[in-house]
Amino acid sequence: MNSIPLSERLRPNALDEYIGQQHLVGKDGIIKKSIQSGVLPSIILWGPPGVGKTTLANIISKSLNRPFYALSAINSGVKEIREVIEKAKEEDLFSKGKPIVFIDEIHRFSKSQQDSLLGAVEKGTITLIGATTENPSFEVIPALLSRCQVYVLNELTRKELEGVLQNAILKDVFLKDKKIEFKETESLLRFSGGDARKLLNALELVISSVNENEIIITNHLVNSIIQKNLAAYDKSGEQHYNIISAFIKSVRGSDPNAAVYWLARMLEGGEDLLFIARRLIILASEDIGNANPTALIMANNCFQAVNTIGYPESRIILSQCTVYLASSPKSNASYLAIDDAIEKVKTTGNLPVPLHLRNAPTKLMKELNYGKEYQYSHQYENNFSNQEFLPEELSGTAFYVPGINARENEMRNYLKNLWKDKYGY
Repeated sequence: MNSIPLSERLRPNALDEYIGQQHLVGKDGIIKKSIQSGVLPSIILWGPPGVGKTTLANIISKSLNRPFYALSAINSGVKEIREVIEKAKEEDLFSKGKPIVFIDEIHRFSKSQQDSLLGAVEKGTITLIGATTENPSFEVIPALLSRCQVYVLNELTRKELEGVLQNAILKDVFLKDKKIEFKETESLLRFSGGDARKLLNALELVISSVNENEIIITNHLVNSIIQKNLAAYDKSGEQHYNIISAFIKSVRGSDPNAAVYWLARMLEGGEDLLFIARRLIILASEDIGNANPTALIMANNCFQAVNTIGYPESRIILSQCTVYLASSPKSNASYLAIDDAIEKVKTTGNLPVPLHLRNAPTKLMKELNYGKEYQYSHQYENNFSNQEFLPEELSGTAFYVPGINARENEMRNYLKNLWKDKYGY
């Protein structure tokens, strides 16, 4: 085998070699159109590991024949960023085209590091391509984010991943001389966690371990070889998703003991603390909701505290919040309510707002009876007026159905007392 990893040897150099992300690079894809027109805005590529963010940045640069500078957030500071920007300015003076600066893991850049990019992006000195596995709305400063287009890269499908495997044995200079057959692919796909880079590295490990010219890939063969080499915890692979899934389900299942165990696994594995804290905020609303509204306050305060206090002390804050949420009564009624309402909007379209609920800022609108029959609830007994607030076609439709727990039972009784049988409470 060559010393260059298989994933690197097979890295595509053109769009027609690129697998996946057809919504971006296919016939009508926005990135393909940008390359064809030669006009490329600064962009953020957001997607899970191993779906081709770095590869796509390289292809864009080569296709546009632009100078290309790559920086990693892990080992580049403000000094390195400024040096690259100065080089980019020099390149631009010699009319080689606007340089592309690629920032891998841009979510790891501090505010000051991101600020150092802002001026060059704003003035058009460089075209920025940032890659991130985290939601850029949380991780990229608003001023920089507003000057970039965000393109979402999807997880590769099973068919696409199997295409990566077939491409490897047909095109790699070393593998194509061997007789390799895929009898089963489930274990390779499972160990890769959907990451094409890990998939190719796993395939290379299996083939190099067998060291024969005729190889039949089976699940048993893959398991026997890879399990001996598998790291106990991999932040960007299958274990990352499995452990956060176990953590979420333990909190949802009201088991603080299991939840703290999986929290410890993540902490020992070096998981991003803010990633955990964000999941707790989502859990507080999605799985606890109005069964205990204080849970959302706790989770939000936990996020703020973890953001202020570093490790190892922040482990205590995360543990406190985890135990609190796991020990809280559960309800997903609000979560179901908004999903049901969104689905209804999709199926019924833009139903007209009832006249009595409309705002009437102009004389004409008042003449058209906008807001005329609206009843100001605070002028009525118990601050309630039995009037219609939904479009006529949806009258009586219940989106929010209170859960079965002490607090929401009180809410159900209160709403039933107001609305009687209208919403079936």
